[in-house]
Amino acid sequence: MESIFTYSLKKIIKASFKDRDKSDQVALVEEAISGCKEAFSTLVDMNKEYLYKTAFLYMKNQEEALEVYQETVYKAYINLHKLKKPEFFKTWLTRILINNANDRLKVRDKYSAVDVIQENIIDENYGQVSLEEKIDLYSAIDSLSSQYKTAIILKYFQNLSLKEIALVMECPENTVKSYLHRAKAQLQTKLEGGES
Repeated sequence: MESIFTYSLKKIIKASFKDRDKSDQVALVEEAISGCKEAFSTLVDMNKEYLYKTAFLYMKNQEEALEVYQETVYKAYINLHKLKKPEFFKTWLTRILINNANDRLKVRDKYSAVDVIQENIIDENYGQVSLEEKIDLYSAIDSLSSQYKTAIILKYFQNLSLKEIALVMECPENTVKSYLHRAKAQLQTKLEGGES
């Protein structure tokens, strides 16, 4: 019999985000760096769902997730000239978003995931998992240390490869594997032990 943890992760993995062809993105990034506002707008449009979902996974609140998303787009726009390698645009953008979310979480008062997750704002792609199971999973993920939480969100909610996660987190791939292994062990203990 599958544990709640395993079942929940399988459902989450099915909700994957499909990227456009990477060569199209690189060409658009190069145009945007050279000052083309339409290219930057297209890049943001291509990544908006991914960025918003990632922001929501951190903030657990639609308004705050939208604010983190908007701040990320603004910071990316004003700092686009600093991007050295266009092929790493999405990684660079993700790093900006994670930093924004973490900064906002540091100043925000302690909150309860149960109070802010509402049934109507949880993505239907997660399948027939009960609201209580979703809340337990989100709460367990929130209780992880920052590096474990980031690794889990990028791997299982955003379907990034180990290499991409390593680039975002600025650490070796083996460290990412370690983070994921330890995070999954902690989550499994919390979920099977009834902790939230």
